[in-house]
Amino acid sequence: MSNVRELLEIATKELPDKIALVENEKRYSYRELLEKVNQLANYFNQLDLKKGARIGIYSNKSSEQVIAILAILSTNYVIVPITRFLKPNQIEYIINDASISVIITDKTKIENVKAVDFKGKVVTYEPLDDELVSFREIYKCFNSKYSANIHGHHSAVITYSFGSDGKQKGIIISHRNLIDGAKIVSKYLDLRENDIISGLLSFNLDYGLNQIFCSLYKKATLAVHKFILPSSFFAHLIRDKVTILALMPVYIAKMFNEEPHKLPIAKQLDGVRVITSSGGNITQDMIKKIDNYFKKVKFYSMHGLTEAFRSTYLEPSQIHIRPTSIGKAVPDVEVYIIDENGLECRDFEIGELIHRGAGIYKGYWNSPEETKKRFKNISILNKVIDLSNQNSNEIVVQSGDFVYRDKEGYIYFVDRKDDMIKTNGYRVSPKEIESVVEKIFKDIDRCAVFSIPNEEIEEEIVLVYSAKNKIPKNRILFELKRYLATYMIPTIFIYKKELPLKASHDEVVDKKTLRDEVLKIVLSIN
Repeated sequence: MSNVRELLEIATKELPDKIALVENEKRYSYRELLEKVNQLANYFNQLDLKKGARIGIYSNKSSEQVIAILAILSTNYVIVPITRFLKPNQIEYIINDASISVIITDKTKIENVKAVDFKGKVVTYEPLDDELVSFREIYKCFNSKYSANIHGHHSAVITYSFGSDGKQKGIIISHRNLIDGAKIVSKYLDLRENDIISGLLSFNLDYGLNQIFCSLYKKATLAVHKFILPSSFFAHLIRDKVTILALMPVYIAKMFNEEPHKLPIAKQLDGVRVITSSGGNITQDMIKKIDNYFKKVKFYSMHGLTEAFRSTYLEPSQIHIRPTSIGKAVPDVEVYIIDENGLECRDFEIGELIHRGAGIYKGYWNSPEETKKRFKNISILNKVIDLSNQNSNEIVVQSGDFVYRDKEGYIYFVDRKDDMIKTNGYRVSPKEIESVVEKIFKDIDRCAVFSIPNEEIEEEIVLVYSAKNKIPKNRILFELKRYLATYMIPTIFIYKKELPLKASHDEVVDKKTLRDEVLKIVLSIN
């Protein structure tokens, strides 16, 4: 198997009547799912786009979104998932950077699409406008058989996140990458045909998308759910009889953010046998709460890269012994830790993580320099391994993550090479926020954005600014919300007459000094 389309066809052939996809009262068997995927794929192909054309998906999570994803993956076009929290100016950047030809959207996001004056084709899930084509019309008109011809090495998805320079960057993922991710995760999690996998995570990044592909790979069932309140989330687990639950730490904090008497009893959650977490640090309090409510669960903590699907995981037997570890390499992956001279680091010596093996993506979209920075020839490991019998063209990932290994071989994350902020499961660029502040607040002289630790969301965003007069917090919030996604909005605002500089002869703000000051204030309050 080299592509997701083959997984869907095999599952349909072997288990046509099994429920493949669930969303509340909606149920799709594998036969019904393939039929709708084929109808959409036929429609996309008749648009006569160029091979490799990009189709954006900008919508809330739904079963229709899953069908759209599988339909595009059945063609020779490329999916560009657009995070639903992004504002029109951020959406427009992705549309232009990826040269998107078609956007699939829903009634909640159509106004943002119209706001950017998109010139391509717009397709909606439900009928919204006489001039727009909806899935309903497509299902009525496209019923012919469909045959796919897809190569594993071709591009399948371009996902966008913010880079350290403040710009959004796309990473190119192949069809083979998607299959490898499903195989690797299914192996170490011991996924099974009778599993019901929660589709809680956003389908805009690889972690969430992997839930779809693992379901197909094991011929399991995917139950789509949008997290709104803890009560509805736990109702989803119980109603849909979920057995596999993929989370980010921010969800663990949210799902227990309720009065204890409103939470279910542990016995009601006995059906969940595996929980995974990635996208942030797990705290002792989070582990304790999982233990209290999910008595029979195996809890896997995982670590992935922007440039590769999954690097390491911590097996459940170690979560209480070394909860801060990111574990060891996943199957089919080798992980090395090297110093600045390319030598392998000793135990407890901090170095940069190098990822070798499965799951390495194709590179950064429209960014050859960024690709060169992260995707390296295997010769970078010439002081660590014998390369005489190796493929001289092999590519590895120089992650930018600084880690160390203990005497038992378990790896611990220390810091990132850049100053990226990780909050609520998202990577946030301080420069992106700073550039917006500088653009809209002409009365601000200087500003600095950085983070301080927050156990519930991993890092809390701080904005410090200097101006002649203090600006009302609500005014800053109102303006920032017009340009930035919700998760990018600072939660701490500090006004100073002047900001400290790294040196008197330059204009670079000394963020370390500011961060130390903020931490002292926070600690004194707590």
